[in-house]
Amino acid sequence: MVKLMKVYNNFNLKKKHKRSIILIGNFDGIHSGHQKLFNLAKKYKKKFKLEIGVLTFEPMPKMFFNKKVRNFRISNLEQKIELLKNLSVDFIINKRFDNKFSKIKSLDFIKKVIYEKLNAKFIFVSNNFKFGNKREGDVSQLISYESIYKYKTIKPEPLKIKNKVVSSSLIRSFLEKGFLSKANKILKRNWCIIGKVEKGRQVGKKIGFPTCNIDIKDYVLAKPGVYAVRVFKNNSKSSIKGIANLGYRPTFNQKKLLLEVHLFNFSGNLYNKYLSVEFLRFIREEKKFKSTEQLRKQIKSDLLIAKNT
Repeated sequence: MVKLMKVYNNFNLKKKHKRSIILIGNFDGIHSGHQKLFNLAKKYKKKFKLEIGVLTFEPMPKMFFNKKVRNFRISNLEQKIELLKNLSVDFIINKRFDNKFSKIKSLDFIKKVIYEKLNAKFIFVSNNFKFGNKREGDVSQLISYESIYKYKTIKPEPLKIKNKVVSSSLIRSFLEKGFLSKANKILKRNWCIIGKVEKGRQVGKKIGFPTCNIDIKDYVLAKPGVYAVRVFKNNSKSSIKGIANLGYRPTFNQKKLLLEVHLFNFSGNLYNKYLSVEFLRFIREEKKFKSTEQLRKQIKSDLLIAKNT
């Protein structure tokens, strides 16, 4: 049974959460590299009898500084919190990343946040961790102030697979190129989008394959195409297999990016409901067909592959 985890939106921690192990980062996707970090933190927790906390940011700093960066996230905040619960984290500080916070000097961050507010015992960061105004602070600065502010910096070696550092950037790259199985392997689970079902033009229904239309919001844009998927309704533990098209529907000259999901052996109204769509297999790239009849034939072929996935 997963225990309750405290989520803070500020640095005003309860007494029991001060003098803890603090892991700092975006932790987008909570991939196997992150999991290695958390497993090490658990050893420190056991050895020093301390709580584990995570300091993360909303919106992600890259998206805050560059408003043109939209389709970027591997997981949304809700997913991130759920994944952290499963890693035995005791509390999360989900700090709003705004203009004021972005201007904090790196030394002020160390003194006023890490020392005065959190009074952290151990700080876990990646080797390329940057912080403070204009990213002026780095790991070497954190280390240089350890004795003054009574914490210890832990920066484990990054996890590598085939000489490549496991990172959120690598996963985004795999998804964008259609290498879904590689992305899922590094995530140690199936990549998943959670979204609300919206009313569409009902084109799928007209050609015999009704779909749930889902706006992917800020999720990374995986390679446009057809995918075998598994869908969970309203946090249900049981799933329904299906097929999804992620893209612009060129046969119908559409401009808006959309995730359309056709569920097998299902009937019912899902409008305004939230669905979790797990991506199991990349079937083919999106392409423009000369007619709806051609598209219908292709969908029948795609369905056979998806049903056997």
